[in-house]
Amino acid sequence: MKVLHVITGLDMGGAAQQLRLLLRRLPAPCEVVTLTGPGPVAEGIEADGTPVTHLATTGPHDLTTLPRLTGLIRAGGYDLVHTHLYRACVYGRVAARMAGVRTVVATEHSLGDAVIEGRRLTRGVRGLYRATERLGAATVAVSDTVAARLRRWGVPEERIHVVPNGIEAHRFGFDPAARALVRTRLGLPLDAFVVGGVGRLVPGKRFDVLVRAVTQLPGVHLLLAGEGPEREMLRRMAEQFGSGDRIHLLGVRDGAIDTGGGGQTGDAGPDIPGLLSAIDVFVSPSPEEAFGLAVLEALASGLHVLYGSCPAVDELPADQAPGARRFSLGVHELATSLRELRREGPARLPVPPVVRRYDIARSAEALMAVYEQALATARAHRRTPVPAPAPPERAHPAGVVSLPDPARAPAPPSFSNR
Repeated sequence: MKVLHVITGLDMGGAAQQLRLLLRRLPAPCEVVTLTGPGPVAEGIEADGTPVTHLATTGPHDLTTLPRLTGLIRAGGYDLVHTHLYRACVYGRVAARMAGVRTVVATEHSLGDAVIEGRRLTRGVRGLYRATERLGAATVAVSDTVAARLRRWGVPEERIHVVPNGIEAHRFGFDPAARALVRTRLGLPLDAFVVGGVGRLVPGKRFDVLVRAVTQLPGVHLLLAGEGPEREMLRRMAEQFGSGDRIHLLGVRDGAIDTGGGGQTGDAGPDIPGLLSAIDVFVSPSPEEAFGLAVLEALASGLHVLYGSCPAVDELPADQAPGARRFSLGVHELATSLRELRREGPARLPVPPVVRRYDIARSAEALMAVYEQALATARAHRRTPVPAPAPPERAHPAGVVSLPDPARAPAPPSFSNR
């Protein structure tokens, strides 16, 4: 089985990191195509031994992507194409069909009720997604929550498979030495109460709520790892409230992959395991998540966690993650909760059962089962003879229904509604 993974981009996003983790464990030869800027995750994937091709797509309206991707798939001799993220799913399904590959699996990493990958779900986006989804063999949801959303969209039940995201839990274990080192290098008092957050700095993640809450807590520091268009706004907000010296915007951090760094810091600052060891409480203020990887990583570090949305936790009994608590995204509520935790002096917690449940090796095993089922179904369809059409004189005009030709690929997609 030879597999091609097609992904929109390979920067430091959760989907890109998850793909790299899976590639290390999938027992099948794989190659990767990224539509846009490859970024550091692409470098890591290549360092792991998996080839990466960059199509250099210039934007959502660059329709030259489709013939180039089609030619690449046709030349590669792939048995299965696996797409990740909205734009790659739309282009990849169409290109695979045009190249003659009938077995396409797509993973839906970030479908919300009103947004997909942080973008508003317009009627055009939804229609294009559903039209191209019909060209696939299976759609993988990273949580039961995402699976339910796909059903509401009209994706047939038999094509939906739940394969949760996974982590390398050992990477995030609490390290007292890393805690002291990170705090020293960032100039934080060793006894300071430090809050942490990780994610893309975009409006939907609501890191403004976290920044405002910390500004109300004198002496409390915030380490916020991530990059995005709201970074400058968050910096100005911190300065406006006189807390610029306590709000530390760290930029993009690595850490979902074991690169041998041991959770230590470099000249650019701490990686994610080091950051998690350095903080006392983790906050994920996003009101809508497809899974909640950052929360899971924080729980693996034994942290108390306050979150707005995390299907990975919410879909399980409460005793699976006793250190995680949901809040309703109010600044006052969050500040009050942080103040209470500071007063209690939160010690590290035992790693909860939820962490063991979401092991990346189990995710890779479940994904291989989806691949095998999709390929078996495709082989069965090829062996099934197609009945000859009824002679024209026997077809009743009133019963004639015009159906799309499944062998004909649709017109190139347009992303004007994104």
